[in-house]
Amino acid sequence: MKHLNITITGKVQRVGFRMSTKAVADQLSVRGFIKNNADGSVYAEAEGDDFSLGEFLTWCAEGPEGAAVEHVVSEEGELKDFKNFEVFRRSGKING
Repeated sequence: MKHLNITITGKVQRVGFRMSTKAVADQLSVRGFIKNNADGSVYAEAEGDDFSLGEFLTWCAEGPEGAAVEHVVSEEGELKDFKNFEVFRRSGKING
């Protein structure tokens, strides 16, 4: 099990990126969260096995229709033992 901190830049807000990413995370059994950043990027923390996280990163590099991903930066972090994958606004949860 690994933990990744992921920042996605480009046209990634107002295109359904967070909700689409949650659906993909749920399919892959990836746990964590995703939220919009004030600078227009999207930030996610994700935990799972190597295969699932690899597929998750591949999804993040493409995103949903209407997105135009420019960069995906990921780095390993400390495991937080998330129970599911959640979607947050910049400040506060909108969906669990």
